[in-house]
Amino acid sequence: MTTPAAALVFGPVPSRRLGRSLGVNNIPPKVCSYSCVYCQAGRTTRLEVERQSFYEPIAIEQAVRARLEQSAACGERIDYVTFVSDGEPTLDLGLGEAIDLIKRLRVRVAVVTNASLLWRQDVRNALAPADWVSLKVDAVRQVTWRRINRPHGRLAIDDVLWGQIDFARSYVGTLATETMIIAGVNDYAEELEAIADHVGALRPGTAWLSVPMRPPAEPWVRPPGARVLDRARDAFARRVARVGSLTTREPDEFSGTGDVARDLLAIAAVHPLREAAVAELLRRAGADRSVLEALVEQRRLLPVDYEGERFYRAAPP
Repeated sequence: MTTPAAALVFGPVPSRRLGRSLGVNNIPPKVCSYSCVYCQAGRTTRLEVERQSFYEPIAIEQAVRARLEQSAACGERIDYVTFVSDGEPTLDLGLGEAIDLIKRLRVRVAVVTNASLLWRQDVRNALAPADWVSLKVDAVRQVTWRRINRPHGRLAIDDVLWGQIDFARSYVGTLATETMIIAGVNDYAEELEAIADHVGALRPGTAWLSVPMRPPAEPWVRPPGARVLDRARDAFARRVARVGSLTTREPDEFSGTGDVARDLLAIAAVHPLREAAVAELLRRAGADRSVLEALVEQRRLLPVDYEGERFYRAAPP
């Protein structure tokens, strides 16, 4: 079992869906069941479908507890503790226990999952206690699914889709979906209608539509045009109660522990940081750019340009 890393808990970070979210990165770097072309954490280095024990659930709870206490002392609001990793959080065998432990701290727990393992009963059971769960649904046709999500070879699209429906039927918390729309991949009318049909069957509280906003794993990935987004919203709005949009940038209001180097690395592992966000973190910590420059020189942070902006992403393992 992996010894807890400094990056286990990060933030809180601004979330367009959840307010102020304290992130939990419960998976070692880039262990995932998918290798999505748009992944802001970069390419998957270890494609995996077998669940394993990575971190002790009590270690996760202790890290969350410490950060909650620190935030409370600073008068800082935290709306959710969110399992959102640079891999797939449901690969962690201890996820369900960690959720139970954190809920005892009287805080709401969210999980952002690619929804590829919900055909497994143990995964559905692990997610059941969470207050809010987001399922990734980028494609429902095999060719498109393989092109955009690049799944592990042992996964089958029919099992993935069935698992999502089975989980949605029994889950009593707040269910959301998220669909990433990529120009030239899943932005055609027939594709969008098929995805919307499946999402409608899940009956989420909100179906979120997103576009690539940060540097993707593959440099050719680009957001679609405004007409495509309008068409997508119309397709989803005919089938779900509420359609949300993740097509604008969130505020650069990231919080840290005071150890600015640690905070930069922890957040950037999951959430590549814009120049403005880095500057704000440095300002809040009373640090100058020499901290950033040292991490770049050590190649622990990598500057990446995308859509006319400079970002900093954690270096791959």
